[in-house]
Amino acid sequence: MILFPAIDLKEGACVRLKLGLMDQATVFNTDPASQARAFADAGAEWIHVVDLDGAFAGKPMNAHAVDQILKAALIPVQLGGGIRDMNTIESWLDHGVNRVILGTVALKNPALVRQACKAFPGRVAVGIDAKGGKVAVEGWAETSDMNVLDLALQFEDAGAAAIIYTDIDRDGVLAGPNVEATAALAEALSTPVIASGGVSCLDDLRKLKDRASSGIAGVISGRAIYDGRIDLVEALALLRADS
Repeated sequence: MILFPAIDLKEGACVRLKLGLMDQATVFNTDPASQARAFADAGAEWIHVVDLDGAFAGKPMNAHAVDQILKAALIPVQLGGGIRDMNTIESWLDHGVNRVILGTVALKNPALVRQACKAFPGRVAVGIDAKGGKVAVEGWAETSDMNVLDLALQFEDAGAAAIIYTDIDRDGVLAGPNVEATAALAEALSTPVIASGGVSCLDDLRKLKDRASSGIAGVISGRAIYDGRIDLVEALALLRADS
C-alpha cells in the first residue's frame, strides 16, 4: 500500500484545513519545495499535492509553488485542485506532474474525465470528496445529491488510475479514517481506491492495510505527519512490509 504524504497549497504555503474550511487553515511550512524534498528524503514514493485556492477558483492558483515542488521532489507527484479542462490537464502533465486528479468535473463534466483517461492512460485519477455520503465539489463548498458509489461507478470502464476518496467530515481533525466506507467503496469497484481524511496514527494505517484486499491501494496523510503523530519513515516501512 502506497502512502502519499500531502501538501495542500494556500497562498503559496503548505497548510492543512479543518473539515475542508478555508478559514480553518493551519500553516505548517511556507516553503513547499523544502517540504517536498523532506518527504522524498524520507523515502516517500509519491507526493499528493492540492491547489486549494485553485479548487475554489476553478483554475490553477499556485502554479509557482507546484513548479518548485516538481523541481525539488524528484519523485512522482499527483495534483488536484482547479483542473477543469483539457488544456489545464495537458499543461500540468507536460510540466512534469505524473498524475492529475479530477474532482469537480467528475460530477459536472464526466465526459471530460473519460476523454482525459483515454488520452492519458494511467495519468488521471478521479477525486471523490464526500460529506455525509454525498459528493461535494467546488473546493467542498457545494454538496450534491449524488452518492459516492453512483459517481464512482460511472468511471469503472474509463481507465482511471485510481479513485481518491476523501471523507470531508474527518479531514484535518485526526478522527481516524472511515475504514468501513472506504473498504466498501473499494470492494464495489475494480478501480483502485486511495483513502484520504482522518488518518491520525500508525494504527489507522494498520487498519487500512488490513483491508487492502478490498482494493484500497493507498492512503493520503497530511496533518498527522506535520504534527509528528506519524513518523513518515516508520509509516512507510509499515505499509511496505509483508502482512
